[in-house]
Amino acid sequence: MLADDPVTGPPLQSDTEELPMPHVTLYALEEELVGHEPHLIEELTNAVASVYGAWARSSVDVRLIGVPTGRWARGGAAVAAAAPSVTFGMREEVFAREDAARVIAQLVSAFTEAVTAVFGEDCRDEVLVELVGQPTSRSGLGGKVISVGS
Repeated sequence: MLADDPVTGPPLQSDTEELPMPHVTLYALEEELVGHEPHLIEELTNAVASVYGAWARSSVDVRLIGVPTGRWARGGAAVAAAAPSVTFGMREEVFAREDAARVIAQLVSAFTEAVTAVFGEDCRDEVLVELVGQPTSRSGLGGKVISVGS
């Protein structure tokens, strides 16, 4: 089991959190992403394991999406530079837990650390982390709706 973080507390336990195949999607400008893929996959997987525990590592699904130059815009104009953003799909029940604020803080911190470990400290203040709650009853795997007990 991973050690407690002095700020955010202990990692979640497998018996208190159901987390089938957590999905981490990182978006970055293609030219900045190329060559960093193995390190990013490792860091993002480690981020999930640091919050949920080592038991979750083998279930983490990482998607790295490179956005071509001219296809990332802000304020109506394409940007030449943009900090990566991370979207983490998890069961929405996490947001109803008593320790939701702690879990959210741990995830945001862990993903920000993962991104800055690869892309550098200069992007830290611009890294966007979005935690997306997925209703189990509206998700499917292998052609079947995922039930709460699965």
